[in-house]
Amino acid sequence: MPIVKICGQERSYPAGTTFLEIAADFQPQFENDILLVRANGKLKELHKALNEDSEVSFLTFSDPAGRKTYERSAIFLMLKAFYEIVPKEKIEKIQIDFALGNGIYGEVSGEVNADEALLCRVKEKMRELSDQKIPLMKRSVNTDDAVELFRRHGMKDKEQLFMYRRASRVNIYSIEKFEDYFYGYMVQNTGYIRYFDLIPYHSGFLLLLPRPEDPRTVRKEEFHEKLFHVLRDSYRWSDSLEVPNVGALNRLISDGRSADLIMMQEALQEKNIGNTAELAVKDGEKRIVMIAGPSSSGKTTFSHRLATQFRALGYNPHPIAVDNYFRNRSEYPLDEEGKPDMEALGCVDIEKFNEDMNALLAGREIEMPRFNFHTGSREYKGDRLKMGKKDILIIEGIHCLNDALSYSLPRESKFKIYISALTQLNVDEHNRIPTTDGRLIRRMVRDARTRGTSAFETIQRWQSVRRGEDKNIFPFQEQADVMFNSALVYELAVLKLYAEPLLFGIPRDCEEYDEAKRLLKFLDYFLGLDSEMVPKNSILREFIGGSCLKV
Repeated sequence: MPIVKICGQERSYPAGTTFLEIAADFQPQFENDILLVRANGKLKELHKALNEDSEVSFLTFSDPAGRKTYERSAIFLMLKAFYEIVPKEKIEKIQIDFALGNGIYGEVSGEVNADEALLCRVKEKMRELSDQKIPLMKRSVNTDDAVELFRRHGMKDKEQLFMYRRASRVNIYSIEKFEDYFYGYMVQNTGYIRYFDLIPYHSGFLLLLPRPEDPRTVRKEEFHEKLFHVLRDSYRWSDSLEVPNVGALNRLISDGRSADLIMMQEALQEKNIGNTAELAVKDGEKRIVMIAGPSSSGKTTFSHRLATQFRALGYNPHPIAVDNYFRNRSEYPLDEEGKPDMEALGCVDIEKFNEDMNALLAGREIEMPRFNFHTGSREYKGDRLKMGKKDILIIEGIHCLNDALSYSLPRESKFKIYISALTQLNVDEHNRIPTTDGRLIRRMVRDARTRGTSAFETIQRWQSVRRGEDKNIFPFQEQADVMFNSALVYELAVLKLYAEPLLFGIPRDCEEYDEAKRLLKFLDYFLGLDSEMVPKNSILREFIGGSCLKV
């Protein structure tokens, strides 16, 4: 009988025993439901059978892969409930758009009003279906058959998506007779989806899910209104171009119309950067522009292009990196593992930063520091700066939206910008593309090119990067005067050609391979797009190379 090594124990099980049965033996040792299994380094759904000696670990909602599985399954359950409550002929489409806090925002189109009364009925149906513990069945069909299946179901986005699918087979999930396609693993049955809420929000709804730190509690949070409007506007712009999803993008590429799309997208970004500059100088008191955003948002290119727009308006911009005000490395605070926390606000010499910025606002000349990342110390090389009447400081750093950094600077002098790559493209109507996936692929391509960092290392560090963002950036994003979306609707088709070789280089026997496999499957949805058409000043050039700017 195969031997299973798990939780420091060894047990024998008959060949053919499902991981669901094995999980039942170990569930009492876990605070939260076991959702997936990793056997000999490979992620598997619980219905899979044990056929060989295996080193096993179980995943719950606390694990990133577990959370994604729970989210997909909750969306599937919600869709099933909608079609149980509302006659199919009255629903044109249920569109899942983007994450907002602990919620997933979506909209319903057709002869239906997604008001509180309807959503309450849908929520009650979800609970009823959850109580029934209905199996989520999975079957593999020929890709051509899948296209025909989605045509019959009226799922036009999926029909178009799989017309460009290279793989010969497609996995279809079902709850009873309700069928759909989802990009990723699912839970075993509807009984696993116990913690959720469904509330009206603007013209759509929010499917609320637990936070990672509290998997059994769903809270109605204070939602991010500014972020919501930026995301919704980006999605509507994509809709107006008739490129709301990957299938539509592939059709446009195959029709030879990608150059027009690139020019329109880049023109729109340039227009938005110009509008941001005009807004910043509209109030003559704004002398300091502060820019923050998560990793791989394109902050450097954005800062250069913003500076160009300021010059066009007759102003003289001066870029300043907060990193140059780092304390000596020996003074960095330590994280919970006892290692230097290089993203902590305590790494910055806040007092010196405020002293220098106030001096510049007062018209005094100062000597600007440079941080030497090789020696880990701050240096002075005779770089002097004095502000004139038409001078503007452009300050970039992860803490720039946090008033604790600029505590002594007058609020009326500061203009805050939050920048992030907020993906406005979906795989299809029910499978959203997380913003974090786009940023991870950007970072992977850039770091391999500029730092010699492998995709393995980038994926390995990513959760630590995310934790730093959750702590130091996202809590302050609503304090921004302007939010700028740096994502480009066409970029993943370009990044695909750079990222795939890097991902294929990750060994199959390491834990990071699961994420590499997921990203490879994701990128396989896209037709590749030659980077030759990407303008030299594009934000995308910061990652793929060839920029005309000093990035």
